[in-house]
Amino acid sequence: MMSATCLPNRTRAYIPRNKITAYLLSETHAVGKSKAKFFRSLGFDETNAGHLEQALLAIAQTEQVVESIPSPNGTKYVIDGFLETPRGVRVRVRTIWIIEPEQEEPRFITAYPIG
Repeated sequence: MMSATCLPNRTRAYIPRNKITAYLLSETHAVGKSKAKFFRSLGFDETNAGHLEQALLAIAQTEQVVESIPSPNGTKYVIDGFLETPRGVRVRVRTIWIIEPEQEEPRFITAYPIG
């Protein structure tokens, strides 16, 4: 069992803006549209995309890494946490971050609900 660890360089974690608007909130993205249905049902949309971004960053910066997965593209980090939503509901989500070779900043990959 891995001891509790934080995301390396967690204060430098970032989310490319298009990951929120063109993926997590996109109702037409091939992979993202199922996630968009979930996030939009919680009150997230283009008008408050910054709120979703900050909430996801807060998970990366405050919660423990559940699993780290080394790969040729870098190390992926799985972090679970609670998302505060515009509807006032707290939902548990899994977030995935990657630190690519020669990089130090963790970059957001995806998020989805967990039970």
